[in-house]
Amino acid sequence: MHYNHYGREPVQLGVGLLNDPCSSAAELARRCAAAGLVLAAPVSDGDLASVTAFLERWRGVVECADRTERAARLNVLLGEYASAPRLTDHVGDGWHLHFRDPGVATDRQIAALITVGTALHLTGVGMDRLGACAAAGCSQVYADTSRNGRQRFCSPTCANRSAVRRHRASRAVADGGPAEVGR
Repeated sequence: MHYNHYGREPVQLGVGLLNDPCSSAAELARRCAAAGLVLAAPVSDGDLASVTAFLERWRGVVECADRTERAARLNVLLGEYASAPRLTDHVGDGWHLHFRDPGVATDRQIAALITVGTALHLTGVGMDRLGACAAAGCSQVYADTSRNGRQRFCSPTCANRSAVRRHRASRAVADGGPAEVGR
């Protein structure tokens, strides 16, 4: 079985790039390589700017809670960045599918990978398996790969902080004081 480069890793790459944006083209290239992405050309400063703009559009898919609207937003990105699937053995490591045209620019290659990976993630594990952290004041996003599919926070740290807030709020109410507002 060939490694599915449109599986979990592209979604995690997108999440990582949103939560911790790259400061240089070289950093983007390193992070793509670490995610297993074989880029057709070196990453330029223009690619970094384009990928950053794409990620802000992708954030709209991630943060959308309505399944139908999420699908519509993702379909727009798929229409713009993905192409009909085609078989390729471009690096000589076995035949596999690409959802992009050959020779596509580096920024579009990254966007196609994240977009198709997101579509496969959502259709494979559930349309609700992508989101923004539920912790008050946190702007991080996550791809839910948990067994039960109930992830609401970007990290255990945010989950713990929220639990402490809820506990303190319930204690304050029980003690007759004002409840702390928070998630």
